[in-house]
Amino acid sequence: MRRVGSGFAGPERTIVLWCPDWPITAALRSLSASGTGLRASFPASRSAIARAVGPDSPLALIDAGLVFACSASARRDGVKRGLRVREAQARCPDLAVLDYDSAVDIRLFEPVLEAIEQTMPGVQVLRPGTCAVRARGPARYYGGEEEAALWLLDALDALGIHGARVGIADGPFTAEHAARSPQRQRIRIVPEGGSAVFLSEMPVGLLGEPSLATLLRRLGIRTLGEFARLDAADVEARFGESGARVHALANGLDSRSVVPRVVPEELDSSAGFEPPLDRIDQVAFGCRALADRFIEQLIRAKLVCTSIRIEVESESGEFSERSWLHPRSFTAADVVDRVRWQLQGSGSIDSGVSSRITSVRVVPESVDAIGNHEEGLWGTGLDERVHHGLSRVQSMLGHGAVVTAVVGGGRTLGDRRNLVAWGDRPAVTKSTAEPWPGQLPTPSPGTVFEVAQPAMVIDAAGVAVDIDDRGTLSGLPAQFSPDGRTLRSVSAWAGPWTIDERWWDADTSRRASRFQLVDETGAAWLLVLENHEWGTEARYD
Repeated sequence: MRRVGSGFAGPERTIVLWCPDWPITAALRSLSASGTGLRASFPASRSAIARAVGPDSPLALIDAGLVFACSASARRDGVKRGLRVREAQARCPDLAVLDYDSAVDIRLFEPVLEAIEQTMPGVQVLRPGTCAVRARGPARYYGGEEEAALWLLDALDALGIHGARVGIADGPFTAEHAARSPQRQRIRIVPEGGSAVFLSEMPVGLLGEPSLATLLRRLGIRTLGEFARLDAADVEARFGESGARVHALANGLDSRSVVPRVVPEELDSSAGFEPPLDRIDQVAFGCRALADRFIEQLIRAKLVCTSIRIEVESESGEFSERSWLHPRSFTAADVVDRVRWQLQGSGSIDSGVSSRITSVRVVPESVDAIGNHEEGLWGTGLDERVHHGLSRVQSMLGHGAVVTAVVGGGRTLGDRRNLVAWGDRPAVTKSTAEPWPGQLPTPSPGTVFEVAQPAMVIDAAGVAVDIDDRGTLSGLPAQFSPDGRTLRSVSAWAGPWTIDERWWDADTSRRASRFQLVDETGAAWLLVLENHEWGTEARYD
């Protein structure tokens, strides 16, 4: 709320611009620009794609197997958000299906924001397709709130984005719902002080607190007006701080103000070569000024870069792109080294490249405050030299020739090991947060054998220990041999941890039981019993 003197002057007048079905609009604009993204059921050629999906075609964006957004023509056929793909296609046989990509929404909304900022500065992005502007300045400049809204809509019409709506009210909450008004007015202005009346008939689900809305409906409170009539002190005592906040919203007392976005500074650097260069050493030498300029820009912004993307374009139209990580932060010499290594990875070290290089571009992918990357007491440390050496070897042998292990989710130790190329961000497909029935408890073994070694476990009578289908042991382990040769006494043991995978498929099913055994010397081993045969899977070091 705006402070005037020692009191408050009420919520801030706010203009909210809303582009209905923005994910659909962004997907269509991206499709028309690139001609890619459709699933295999659609033609691959650009002209065929344009014919398959037009502005009035039924279209749905799918996220995790569910409809995330759909076009107006798809809604007329019964498609709505939250439906499964098959059900949506059953309701609308002509439905075109695209995978939802949030990056497309963000990227294509950027030109809209730039156009708005040329009309009225100080834009805050609420979400892709929705933004807010303080109403006071534009209203004075254009001669009124409605005139400012008309200028805003004209700016979007010039971009080819039609159907946008504008809401003007006290605070962003009321202004956004004014823009989303079911009356479908392009401009909806709520008079100053009239927010509570405007919101009174709206459902409590609009507060953005699903659990609170469910509880209010159980109490017989279904509209914002009914909720607003409750005493503020009672609401805070019953529902806490979050309840008091949404109660103020229901009363039209939105304390939030518009926070204009800060356009990030362009920190990438590029260098063009005329005539094109055909040797790696020439390109590396030509990139020295680029690297110095790149690092100087980061320092002026009080930033350091821990991940860069190098883009190299050749005379024949070839395009090479790769991301490089650094354990600390890049220097100008590090940037030049990465350019050289990337070129050497695509050609011979002597002559360098198969086609002459026309341009090199360096883009920062991950930056951090410079104060978080001061050198330690003893300098750069060993880890940076190791990273430098392995990255150098990788540039000569190939991107996938040097890998590192990343722990992921899974039941067996082999499943949990994921190998990723050195310098790449770890991309673990299986989350460690999953339940994974049969997974070993911590700590994990220090040494995992590539192939389980033959082993033997016997009971006190010298009979091999086995397990039946119900998980019952034939005897207690008394002695074992982790290598199949030397028997050791069992001082402690635990288990079994049973793995029962794909039990419904006889060809691919697997059932195994794992045990932890400790010998008389205190050494611990992980043994597995599968198909009535023992094997040593790992050793606890």
